[in-house]
Amino acid sequence: MQNPPTRTRRTVASLTTLALGATGLLAVAFVNAGAAHAAAVPTLSPLAVPNRGASVPFIEQEAEYAATNGSVVGPDRQYGHLVSEASGRQAVTLNAVGQYVEFTLTAPANSIDFRYSLPDSSDGKGRDASMDLLVNGQKLKSVDVTSKYSWYYGGYPFNNNPGDSNPHHFFDETRTLLGTTYPVGTKIRLQVSSTAQSPSFTVDLADFEKVADPIAKPAGAIDVVADYGADPTGATDSTAKFQAAVNAGAAQGRTVYIPQGNFTLYDHVVVDKVTLAGAGPWYSVLGGRDPINRNRAAGIYGKYVAGGGYGGGVRPQEAGGPSQNVTLKDFAIIGDVRERVDDDQVNGLGGAMSNSTVDNLWIQHTKVGAWMDGPMDHFTIKNSRILDQTADGVNFHTGVTNSTVTNTFLRNTGDDGLASWPERLANTNDSFTHNTVVLPILANNIVTYGGKDFTISDNVMADTITNGGGLHIANRYPGVTSGNGTAVSGTITAARNTLIRTGNSDYNWQFGVGAIWFDGLNEPITGATINISDTDILDSSYEAIQTIEGGVTGVNLTNVNIDGAGTYAIQAQANAQMKFTNVKAKNIAQAATPIHNCVGTGFQITDGGGNSGLSGSTCTGQWPAPVWTYNGVPVGGDNGGSSPTPSPSASTSTPASPSPSPSASASSTCPSGTGNLAQGRPATASGTSQTYGPGNAVDGDANSYWESANNAFPQWIQVDLGCATSLTRAVLKLPPATAWAARTQTLTVQGSTDGSSFSTLVGSAGYTFDPASGNTVTVNLPATPARYLRLTVTGNTGWPAAQLSELQAFGGGNGTSSPSPSSSASSSPSPSASASSTCPSGTGNLAQGRPATASGTSQTYGPGNAVDGDANSYWESANNAFPQWIQVDLGCARNLAKAVLKLPPATAWATRTQTVTVQGSTDGTTFTTLVGATGYTFDPATGNTVTVNLPANSTRYLRLTVTGNTGWPAGQLSELQAFTS
Repeated sequence: MQNPPTRTRRTVASLTTLALGATGLLAVAFVNAGAAHAAAVPTLSPLAVPNRGASVPFIEQEAEYAATNGSVVGPDRQYGHLVSEASGRQAVTLNAVGQYVEFTLTAPANSIDFRYSLPDSSDGKGRDASMDLLVNGQKLKSVDVTSKYSWYYGGYPFNNNPGDSNPHHFFDETRTLLGTTYPVGTKIRLQVSSTAQSPSFTVDLADFEKVADPIAKPAGAIDVVADYGADPTGATDSTAKFQAAVNAGAAQGRTVYIPQGNFTLYDHVVVDKVTLAGAGPWYSVLGGRDPINRNRAAGIYGKYVAGGGYGGGVRPQEAGGPSQNVTLKDFAIIGDVRERVDDDQVNGLGGAMSNSTVDNLWIQHTKVGAWMDGPMDHFTIKNSRILDQTADGVNFHTGVTNSTVTNTFLRNTGDDGLASWPERLANTNDSFTHNTVVLPILANNIVTYGGKDFTISDNVMADTITNGGGLHIANRYPGVTSGNGTAVSGTITAARNTLIRTGNSDYNWQFGVGAIWFDGLNEPITGATINISDTDILDSSYEAIQTIEGGVTGVNLTNVNIDGAGTYAIQAQANAQMKFTNVKAKNIAQAATPIHNCVGTGFQITDGGGNSGLSGSTCTGQWPAPVWTYNGVPVGGDNGGSSPTPSPSASTSTPASPSPSPSASASSTCPSGTGNLAQGRPATASGTSQTYGPGNAVDGDANSYWESANNAFPQWIQVDLGCATSLTRAVLKLPPATAWAARTQTLTVQGSTDGSSFSTLVGSAGYTFDPASGNTVTVNLPATPARYLRLTVTGNTGWPAAQLSELQAFGGGNGTSSPSPSSSASSSPSPSASASSTCPSGTGNLAQGRPATASGTSQTYGPGNAVDGDANSYWESANNAFPQWIQVDLGCARNLAKAVLKLPPATAWATRTQTVTVQGSTDGTTFTTLVGATGYTFDPATGNTVTVNLPANSTRYLRLTVTGNTGWPAGQLSELQAFTS
């Protein structure tokens, strides 16, 4: 890569310097749209930050600031919206013949690389089309474009099925040489010549470069074409010929040269003790994929190390690593990977290489740009471009030491941009420096999962899309523990970084992720020194700094400029000990309370002086809609666009097995009254996604919901009404929030008196849930006695799973239901008017299926899960907010003998002790203590079950108050059972 003498900038308009923050850390340029393009909003440019990020050989121009007769779209950061994945969250859509985007060269150029999006094809295989490229109004050529490498759907690891939901990874890019060098002022136009192949073309940006002449063959080098017969036309597979050439180069100590050409490789070439050099990444291009064994494709790999990061099968030529003294330079690997299969070895670079260098490579359309499986030492990637990956850009995996990625540009990776993951052996003394990482479609721009003495400095990170932040430091992912010596340790240095529009909503958590965030999921981050200094956190999509899942200590923030945050400056969801010195925050959306702290004194800031903008704290348990500043221009969180379809991604594990048949302990008492007969009754389902269990559909809370296993229709949910009842109608609901866009679910309604033999009450039909009408559907039922009411769902236009927030059943009367109390925190809610006052019969569990409430709830882990008869679902209180309580209304006062408390039986629930007080009440208002505060140990070795003997007090409302939990900072129960004997 040829570096220009000064940093290049990316706009056809002028760049205005804006001094950000009183810290005076740096001046950041932003794009001035100019009066002619007022529809575009000025945004900060990741390629215009002096002395930070990669020095690139191209000048980037954004389409939204160019001349166009198309439509400027955006800005928009909502995940799932096309323009949310555009650079700066804006682009231009062309949807008619003759529409164009026209750029004006600000420096001589002989090439263009432009980023675009086409709609997917109906079969998900992608569409091919072309655009005309005009120079000063005259057509130069047609440029092929495609959607074959974009558009993914569903949950991780995603698929190519447009019938699934969660569409993402919309953009791709293509490049072409212009044939001559055009001077400053030349007009380069991309224009629609036909809409027959594609109804629209969305252009994001164009990179213009003056590509140097091809590099000649070094003296004495082996030529893969002239000496070994590799095919430069790409018509035949040249893998064996490349392998023979590099083997000869290693044996003879000679460089192996790749001349101009497009070479097809059906497998990766294994290198060791050799230099493989091309004529330049615009001229020497490796590509291809085995047409039969699709898990093999073009790439360059080092040899694997036995017992190292790679655990798959190793062929003889791949064994005996790490490779040593390898140099790879001046060529491109442009692959043909269109899906994500994590076991497939279809990465651009792989294996293990020690004392080796990668220089000036262009890697595109592979799975991972470079997945390096250690142990390996002193490995460098520099001056390179990694684009359009289905997974990570670079991952240092297991025992990678003294290694670096530097001066490298990454865009549109399908997962983390730059990552370090010491799964089995420690990664030590590595660094990511002077890189520009833009638009990771999933996860983080830069992350170290564990790692010792890591340096992440002088980088620019921009435009995180979802489920990640700009900079992430974490004890997460398998194998990252202090016991393995792989956790975060030593000194982590993050200096002189700039983060722009980083962090975004996590579609699993349903709240924002910080631009810089710390996560101690596997274990708290302790014992390390983490120094973050001279850093700009600009226009963050949500909070600027976040702690979550496990505590972090030893963090020092010095000379940090927080300018613009969609929600908070700090979001503390786990304990932390930090020292702030000269940390200044401004333009925070929640300006009155810039710190969201629900861990209380567990979050500690030591004031080193010079801080500002951090006064005011709150803990609401609610997440405000973000306000995105776009360099000081307020824009609402929804940006006026259509709302996304919220739903957690499908679990990465195998879909859950069908829930058990109705429990024998389910009360056979008929519900009284004419209200909702299903509320609080036992509910089961064919499958569940993550924690969205069937109990959520009968808990009286329209905001919690059941979701079936994803991509596995048909799926069913059923409720046991207690006895056979002649029903008149079922009322079905989804959450009322407008974020739940309209969708149609196709379902059949069945009934049974015994839970085994079902008859069809209403045949298969499509029912539309529309937020404009409360997301509520009514299904009229024939007068057929049914104890078990079942809905079988075979389709959902909004998500590849069945979804219900309420399944209500009515028989006779007007059927008006009264909702039970919300699961949100309240001091002492009165019992719900709809709670049945009928005493449960028998001596079994009197609490099962009864109305349950709680002082607070974490995410979707509602109190109904503790009385649904399923020990695998559970209630979890608000985190870090003791005391917390859960109570059940037994329907009438009873003399109880014992309470049985459970946690899920899985051994993953490690032993923990919860401190619990048991209280009782006859009216739901005045409570007496039945058993004082006591520590109860839940041990998976004994079924994670605790029995609490109770005095013979008359009790209708049984309440447990939790004041401590050694395993998690919240109250947790999967079952709260009550017995009279």
